[in-house]
Amino acid sequence: MILGIGSDLCDIRRIEKTLARFGDRFTNRVFTEIERQKSDRRAERAASYAKRFAAKEACSKALGTGLRMGVAWREMGVVNLPSGKPTVALTGGAADRLISMTPNGFTARLDLTITDDYPLAQAFVVITAWPSDWPEPPQVD
Repeated sequence: MILGIGSDLCDIRRIEKTLARFGDRFTNRVFTEIERQKSDRRAERAASYAKRFAAKEACSKALGTGLRMGVAWREMGVVNLPSGKPTVALTGGAADRLISMTPNGFTARLDLTITDDYPLAQAFVVITAWPSDWPEPPQVD
């Protein structure tokens, strides 16, 4: 069953300007250490940050809270599975919100897709709940 859907569109030029103006102050406030390491290695650094920014916005919408009600930027981190597939790792208030919206006897799953085509970055998040006794869906490696 679908528990939440969120989408976001981010202007990469806006992130470029924010990075130029605020630098580490912005990245340290919004992104996890893993996200900063990954984005800072990219040739298209601003696009990488913009995709992750859009993913956080989309995730907060899928959680039904936006960036309030105990959900903060760094509690949602874009990480890649061993296959390279992106997903969102939740901690703190964001993880608590996911637990509270997941029915008993079900396991929540977050699916994320991110893309960019200058000057835009886009993200979609779908949160689903699967019966806990169902086998894990196969992961593509």
